[in-house]
Amino acid sequence: MNQQSLHRKTIYPDSLIISVFFCLLVLLGFLPTTNQFLHWFIIPITLSGIVIGIDAVQWFRGQLNIFSPVGVMGLLGVHFFFLAPLLHVSWDNWLGSDLIPPPDWRPWVGGMAILNLLGILLYRLSRNIDFSEFFQQKSINQKRNQKTVWMIDKQRFPLIVGIALIVCLVLQILVYSQYGGLIGYINAFADKQTEAGVGQGWLLMICESFPNLAMMAFTVYAKDKKRLQTWPVLITVLVIFFVIKLLFGGLRGSRSNTIWALFWAAGMIHFWLKKINKKQILMGMIFFMFFMYFYGFLKSGGTQGLETALQGVEAREEYTAENGRTWENLLLGDLGRTDVHAYMLYRLMDDDSDYQYAWGRTYYSAFTLLIPQQLWPYPEKPPNKSKEGTDLLYGMGSYIPGVWVSSKVYGIAGEIMLNFGPFAVPFSYIVLGVVVGSIQRSLSGYSKVDSRLLLLPMLINFSFTILIGDLDNLIYFLITVGGVPSLVIFTSSDRILSHPPLVNEIKQIGRAHV
Repeated sequence: MNQQSLHRKTIYPDSLIISVFFCLLVLLGFLPTTNQFLHWFIIPITLSGIVIGIDAVQWFRGQLNIFSPVGVMGLLGVHFFFLAPLLHVSWDNWLGSDLIPPPDWRPWVGGMAILNLLGILLYRLSRNIDFSEFFQQKSINQKRNQKTVWMIDKQRFPLIVGIALIVCLVLQILVYSQYGGLIGYINAFADKQTEAGVGQGWLLMICESFPNLAMMAFTVYAKDKKRLQTWPVLITVLVIFFVIKLLFGGLRGSRSNTIWALFWAAGMIHFWLKKINKKQILMGMIFFMFFMYFYGFLKSGGTQGLETALQGVEAREEYTAENGRTWENLLLGDLGRTDVHAYMLYRLMDDDSDYQYAWGRTYYSAFTLLIPQQLWPYPEKPPNKSKEGTDLLYGMGSYIPGVWVSSKVYGIAGEIMLNFGPFAVPFSYIVLGVVVGSIQRSLSGYSKVDSRLLLLPMLINFSFTILIGDLDNLIYFLITVGGVPSLVIFTSSDRILSHPPLVNEIKQIGRAHV
């Protein structure tokens, strides 16, 4: 067994002890806020926090790479599985008034916590499953410890990325012109009654890749130029990247689109140029939170909403009361699925429920996103998971396209409930574990000059998207966010077969290519 395999199977008892102490301390802080915590639901909630929190503790202790998908999932998982349920109960913040709530939310929150706890345990086990070992065939002359390194070709890359940037820029200008300019573009996507973006998926996929391609070009150019690897330069580059990202897709009301693009840019810097530390990551997370809050005004009200956000505290409070753009909804709605999952469980376990399981239909319909509307127009094209989601939340037959449709996102646990019921929830986390484990092994196995490291932050982002998103969101993410940049890296990289003793030679080849 190699050293990497040993590291993956290592158990840190002290990290477990720290996770237990942290979760119990947090729980003690919540107990005085309301007597609603005097209920059995806090047991599976706390256990879930402890188990997923082990990875977060290892991240904080430096036992995992700053951009380790295991560590990132641990950090976000502590909020998703532990803090968010506690905050829901403490704030008494649940789904909107258009749904008939259960008499008591806590049993259903606790029920989902039990399913999630079993899922987290399966997730941790499945991270060690390496399917490549089953499918990889070795020739007689090829040793098992040989691997392929992708190297940027310094002749092809500038030409390919330059052409791609020009195409993206021209198409973005075309998109703006279709909406009457920048302001019209912003307001069109903020107005929920418009058909903004319909039929433009492939166009947006290409033009909105401009910022990521530009960041790749800078990273490759700055690889061997120390003067461009100082923090003043890199911070300036990130600020410029942020502004460009707003112009290329960010202003159409997608907060996550902008946030995860910044995550990707920071990851490229970390892997190729200059290591980022935990303090800088935490400062970035604070910026992300404030950005997501204030950008919510733009998303809901367009330029008028943004003007309100800048008028002062009183104006913001009045606006948030009317439109629900609060810190609570940000933490619980955008970064959690507690109330949605609890309500789904309540509806599915109700003796009077008439819901009919989708039996995989939502997964099938998700792949129809790959077929352009011109080739398979609505209404012939099957509806996505919104049909089952609406029928479950509001009753069978509630789904009426264009009239009454739930736009909620259910996450990996929620979507499998729509298809196969609550008892399938733990098994859905096996998929998450296999993906996270595969990305973690790639992080450990890539050479420092491997061009695939430029795509790795996007895949780390994708792993968390699996937890909070549905299959159609995941497919859309891979195509629109990763499609064009992946194609550029694929076409501009050479594949070189390497062997561990030849590491120095590979580095020299890398410098020659870059």
